[in-house]
Amino acid sequence: MRIFLAGGTGVIGRRLVPALIAAGHEVVATTRRLENVDQINRSGGKGVVVDVYDAARLTELIWTAAPDLVMHQLSDLRHFDTEATARIRRVGTRNLVAAAQQAGVGRIVVQSIAWAYEDGYGLASEDEPIEEGSAVAAMEELVGRLATATILRYGWWYGPGTWYAEGGRVADAVAEGLLPATRTVNSLVHVDDAVSATVQAIDWPAGVYNIADDEPAPGTQWLPVYANAIGAPAPTSPIWTNRSPGGRGASNAKARAAGWKPSHPTWRSGFAAAALGDE
Repeated sequence: MRIFLAGGTGVIGRRLVPALIAAGHEVVATTRRLENVDQINRSGGKGVVVDVYDAARLTELIWTAAPDLVMHQLSDLRHFDTEATARIRRVGTRNLVAAAQQAGVGRIVVQSIAWAYEDGYGLASEDEPIEEGSAVAAMEELVGRLATATILRYGWWYGPGTWYAEGGRVADAVAEGLLPATRTVNSLVHVDDAVSATVQAIDWPAGVYNIADDEPAPGTQWLPVYANAIGAPAPTSPIWTNRSPGGRGASNAKARAAGWKPSHPTWRSGFAAAALGDE
């Protein structure tokens, strides 16, 4: 299959290019920076320079690539720029979808998030509502305008190149004792497992899939294990003022039923492997 990958040098994108090539696909991948083109080319893809806000250039590139499928892996999450990421989800996605439509491409796979569900109890399944009016909701509505849309709601990534790796935002905060262990429930997923799910999703029926490990858990459980794995001091825990844990985990049952088997089914073993460099 010929794939146009929007976002070929991000945390997921730079791993997706060689994974897609290994699976037998042809990949044209975008970057905003000319200096990143060689990285994409060395991974087996064809790098092209474009800003998602340059609608004319984006349309030209997709038309020239003539892909069977567009993959949307654009964000600014690496820099924790929530406003920029929201703009990408709203405006960037609109441009990408419009370009795909003009080029006659009817299929898209998009990066979404598993922590956008409305409050509730128990693990969230894909048919439950996400926050109304959010940039995530807008993005998912936009990609639904194409004939075939596959939405992957990833849990928090950990592993190489993520906030949880050495020098990353979370790793530094935990090392400095700045991140308390709260009762907020989180869904986590190793970055390699997120990539494997994305490659496999090409063959799944269209729809929404939660891509998270088997053990969503509150910070009081997973954060001490993570801190120990990276040699950081045990995190503090705030005094609870109510009974509600906050946050909500996401069920991965649908992705597992589609055939996905994460190599790190729980953060318990995944953190230890990441700390040892066993990737």
